[in-house]
Amino acid sequence: MREVDLRSDTVSLPSPEMRKAMYEAELGDDVYSEDPTLNRLEAMAAHVMGKEAAVLVASGTMGNLISILTHAQRGDEIIVGDKSHIFRNEAGGASALGGVAYNTVRNDEHGMIDPDHIEEAIKPPNVHFTRTAMIAIENTHNMCGGSPLGSDETASIAAVAKRHDIPFHIDGARIFNAAVALETPVAELVKHADSISFCLSKGLACPIGSLVVGNEEFIEGARKWRKMVGGGMRQAGVIAAAGIIALEDMVERLAEDHANARRLANGLSRIPGISIDPEGLPTNLVFFNVDRGDPANIMREMNKLGVKGGSPSRRWRLVTHYGITADDVDYSLEVIASAMRGYE
Repeated sequence: MREVDLRSDTVSLPSPEMRKAMYEAELGDDVYSEDPTLNRLEAMAAHVMGKEAAVLVASGTMGNLISILTHAQRGDEIIVGDKSHIFRNEAGGASALGGVAYNTVRNDEHGMIDPDHIEEAIKPPNVHFTRTAMIAIENTHNMCGGSPLGSDETASIAAVAKRHDIPFHIDGARIFNAAVALETPVAELVKHADSISFCLSKGLACPIGSLVVGNEEFIEGARKWRKMVGGGMRQAGVIAAAGIIALEDMVERLAEDHANARRLANGLSRIPGISIDPEGLPTNLVFFNVDRGDPANIMREMNKLGVKGGSPSRRWRLVTHYGITADDVDYSLEVIASAMRGYE
């Protein structure tokens, strides 16, 4: 049976070139900084982002966590968006493992946070208050339709952080999607950030891994936290080899995912019982509402025909990625339309 998996870009599989590079990778012990393949990847990542250094971590969640732990101390707080991945989808790790509180500020529909609201959320020095140890934004913003934030928007938040001498972090899990969508070098989007985390295992199609990037002092601290939370991965060149291919060959390809997402969104807009705004979905994340029928039943009917995705709730997200073709999108639209017809 044909299978089209639209649940997430995390389900993407490595390219043949990645698999070959992983098999042939030159290896060493990364905890001793002796893995040449990983050392090359980290140097590439730092260069691409315009920063001094980088460190490989197991996941985006780990990348954000060790960034927070490096910037903050127990009893501090971080300012994040109320729809941010750090706040909603990382199991409260900063609080559970670091004793760090979350101070949430409203994200608008594009994932932006009003700099004035951030300014208001920063507490003055006082024994009664937590210390604001980090300000973070997400780019692209998952819960806000995969919207990219431009360098001007990022700079406006960075200016607040700098004025108060607070580190500024970008959760850039899909930062390359933002760069491609905005036709802007990724270094331009992150130039004001003190630290960045970005995923290899989403649109860039690696089997595992994320990178944390910043200055040398910050990365030295992040390495210690990585070790403390169990992230020392030894012969990690088998992972890094795929990451090198990703940075060399997979970034420009993201435009294909965006085109397929638009094809999917436009097709969904023609299916009765679905509410969607294709113009508000600029990257590879396709959000929409299922207004008719039982979403759980519709999802089960889709799955029977090999299209994976959907949710028991009325708000759905489908994601295009490496391995999904325009023909896969057309097939998925046929299956979804068929599943919806029973509720006309």
